[in-house]
Amino acid sequence: MSTARTIRTVSWAALAALLLILAGVFGYQSWFGGTERSLMAGMKMGAPFKLVDHTGKPITDRALAGKPAAVFFGFTHCPEICPTTLVELSGWLDEIGAEGNNINAYFFSVDPARDTPEIMRSYIENFSTRIVGVTGDPDEVARLAKAWFVYYKKVPLDDGGYTMDHTASIFLVDADGHFKGTIAYGESSDTAIAKLRRLAKSAS
Repeated sequence: MSTARTIRTVSWAALAALLLILAGVFGYQSWFGGTERSLMAGMKMGAPFKLVDHTGKPITDRALAGKPAAVFFGFTHCPEICPTTLVELSGWLDEIGAEGNNINAYFFSVDPARDTPEIMRSYIENFSTRIVGVTGDPDEVARLAKAWFVYYKKVPLDDGGYTMDHTASIFLVDADGHFKGTIAYGESSDTAIAKLRRLAKSAS
């Protein structure tokens, strides 16, 4: 095989590999990106649970029934993602005004070992009176997170403590618990508010 032909063959192989990579990237974005394109659209989310809210009262999956909900999984020792998300969610709900009364908002802890109801209450009240904190039995939390397709993992720190890696999106579900999309961490306020308005209108 001539040198020129070898170069052409290698070039075509490289181009083919690049196209496969790009197809994979766009396929991933199509699979996981955007409310409308998500293959989870319409899926029933969550599972039955018995946990405790941030006031110390029992809470079950029935709390999520009857109204659309914005659901976020995180933890109170989170350095950036969780406080930012809760501040933004609170602001967005305020922005849509009375429409936002049709939406319940929940913050489920993925670190129940540290996030007692007392800790959750002190934390949540820094952000909003609209958001309900939820914590409880670690096994119950793990089962619920799995039902919401939420990833989380304990990550040891050099000082002997730990932090948590976790899914950073807000899940949006209708009054029957069907998946209506997500608000990604870092998503623009205009887009997030538009999604919440659509969610609120789904209750009417």
